[in-house]
Parts: sequence; structure tokens; C-alpha cells
Amino acid sequence: MLKVERINKKIGDFKLKDISFEVKEGEYFVILGPTGTGKTIVLETIAGIYNPDSGSIYINNINISNVPPEHRNIGFVYQDYLLFPHLSVSENIIFGLKAKKISRCSREKALDEISTMLNIKHLLKRNPLTLSGGEQQRVAFARAIITSPKILLLDEVSSALDPNTKEVFQRNLKSLHKKLRTTTIHITHDFNEAIYLADRIAVMKNGEIHQIGTVDEIFNYPKSEFVADFIGYNKVKMRKRSLY
Repeated sequence: MLKVERINKKIGDFKLKDISFEVKEGEYFVILGPTGTGKTIVLETIAGIYNPDSGSIYINNINISNVPPEHRNIGFVYQDYLLFPHLSVSENIIFGLKAKKISRCSREKALDEISTMLNIKHLLKRNPLTLSGGEQQRVAFARAIITSPKILLLDEVSSALDPNTKEVFQRNLKSLHKKLRTTTIHITHDFNEAIYLADRIAVMKNGEIHQIGTVDEIFNYPKSEFVADFIGYNKVKMRKRSLY
């Protein structure tokens, strides 16, 4: 479905180095790593905000490396949601449909369906600045998925939430993915979030991918000292030893 092949990108002093991975249709793929490791730049390169210096990006075997962002059919939700403060919630959500010149009748039908699914119908006339963090997040999700994107990109979308709201959000996100089966790439620095949501995980550090695998493979068979330390494998191993 999505193939990222040997992507290199230099931005200032930072470099993405030979980033390669594949994501299957309907898969929930998490890129895990500490802050400042280049995870967001990977998403922005997939979305077309940056063009790679070298390497290629394919969707369904079509090279989209130089295709403009608006023609990639990719949904993107940033950490701070980036809602338009001069538009109502409903206007925010249907913004992408209007840009695609979808008919008013079809827009209204899609808005009704997505707002019901995300339980935000009561918010549609509100200004986004009056919403809580959790409410803004659901609106941002609605805006991203109402256009039926081929791929959904999520950039640290739960990092600003309090623990209780974050837990509810993760459950809702898992349920939503189960319903829609949208191919999703989610970046996070939170290993617990990664293991709860992911079908597979790529672990990154300093612009490089250190390991890709299932939750079991990453946790039980870390391939580098960094991966073992970052996911807490070494701490667990030390605790086990201390019991005997």
C-alpha cells in the first residue's frame, strides 16, 4: 500500500538517513522514538510538505515523491490540531470537501455521518477556540477523515491530553480504526501508547530507523542497545534478575 524507499532529507543540521518501510492496506503503523528524532519530518515528507533529497515514496505502486500534497489524498492531524479559528466546527470539518468541490448535499451527509460517529454533533455550531483539548482533537480527526483519505497521518496527537482523557482517546482511536480500517501512520514517544495501538512499530533515533517489527518482536527481541533502553527492556530484565 505505502512504500517508503531509502528517503534522505536534510533540513538545517538535521538529516533523515535512508528511511525505508512498508505499510500494508488497513495497517496501524507506529513510528516510536524520542523527541527531536525526525518522526514528524517523516510524516511531512510522506504528506508532500517536504520533497525528499533522494529516495522514493509509493502509494499502491505509484511514485508520489513529487506529487503536490493536495493531490496525494492523505489526511494529517498535527499535535496542536491546527483548527481554523475564523470558521465554525462544521465549517472546519467540511473544509476539505469544499476544496474538492463536493456538492452541498454530499457534504451535509458526510458531516452528519462523521459527527455522529465521533459524537460531536452538539459542537458543530461552536467556534473551535471554545472547545476543550479533547473536543478539538475529535474535530481535527473529523476534518482529516471526512475526505476518505487513503492514508491517515497522526503526529503525537495525544501528547497534550491529561492521563484520563488520553486513555479514553486511545480507546476511541482503536475503535475508530477498527471501523474504518484506514491505513494509519502514528508517531509517538510513548511506548505504552505504541503497544496498545500498533500492528507494527518502527523505532527511530537521530533520523534513522533502528528496528521494525511487531510489538512482540520489538519488546522481546530488541536489535540494539538504544531500542532495549528506550522501551525499558533492560529495566525489565534487571528486575527479573533481582527476583532470583
